[in-house]
Amino acid sequence: MALVLQLLPLLLARAHGDAGASLVGHPGDRVNLSCAGVSYPIRWAWAPSFPACRGLSKGRRPILWASASGIPTVPSFLPFAGRLRSLDPAVRQLELLLSAGDSGIFICKGHQEEESRTLLHVVGDTADCRTSEPSHGSVFLQVVIPLLGAGLALGVGALGVVWWMRRRAPPPPLPPLPTFALSPPYSSICESRVPDAHGGRGATRDSGGPGPGGAGKV
Repeated sequence: MALVLQLLPLLLARAHGDAGASLVGHPGDRVNLSCAGVSYPIRWAWAPSFPACRGLSKGRRPILWASASGIPTVPSFLPFAGRLRSLDPAVRQLELLLSAGDSGIFICKGHQEEESRTLLHVVGDTADCRTSEPSHGSVFLQVVIPLLGAGLALGVGALGVVWWMRRRAPPPPLPPLPTFALSPPYSSICESRVPDAHGGRGATRDSGGPGPGGAGKV
């Protein structure tokens, strides 16, 4: 019985990996994650310590898979894309470029379901991530509000300049008046009067006016 109690911690460590490994780093540091106590590692998972600060849910999420080609697969949509790489084809050691919010447990899982865990803490990560949100919001408002005010002032100034230029500009010239042709009744009356006048004079001369021809007839 005493022998079983002495071997129990060793058996648990072999089944669950090295649960006491821990790392501490700052954003921008590079740390190595080792898979200890696992014969054939096949994948890595990450359980964030402060998932709410990263907009994630609780629980594990895969971050790397071993591949038969020797090139491990890293999902492109995870926060570690571009910052996590395997140092060997067997995915036994990883290198991670730390960033804020990376704190959590990195789990190396083997072919026989054995695990190796490494606790990582990034300096500056806290569970009370709400304290940093108002500061970012206040900085955002401090930048956006003056820009909006300046844009509004420029818009009002531009409208004032346009209104002043329109008042100082001379009025547009009036369009030319339409030209009207003489009406047909007026032109016909004028044309009818001229022949009548010449005709009346000729008739007077032929009928009653004295002339050389008339005197000879008498």
